[in-house]
Amino acid sequence: MVDPENTPPEKTHMFDNPRNIKRVIYVLYALCAITFAADAFIHRHIDHPWEELFGFHGVYGFVACVLLVVGAKELRKLIMRKEDYYDD
Repeated sequence: MVDPENTPPEKTHMFDNPRNIKRVIYVLYALCAITFAADAFIHRHIDHPWEELFGFHGVYGFVACVLLVVGAKELRKLIMRKEDYYDD
């Protein structure tokens, strides 16, 4: 029989505390804002004229990520099998 008083305490993870999650999110927001603002001061070697627009690479990456997620959701509908596929 296991004695509850002698059991070792459960290990806790950094993200078990909601305050830590908020801190990480704030750090990520700050890093995004810093890199977006740094676009005004960093010289880039461009290949296309639209790359001169302020924040182009950040906006382009965000739009590409959203399109990938939306495309994956639609592709899932196309290739998804029925729940009882292996029961036949």
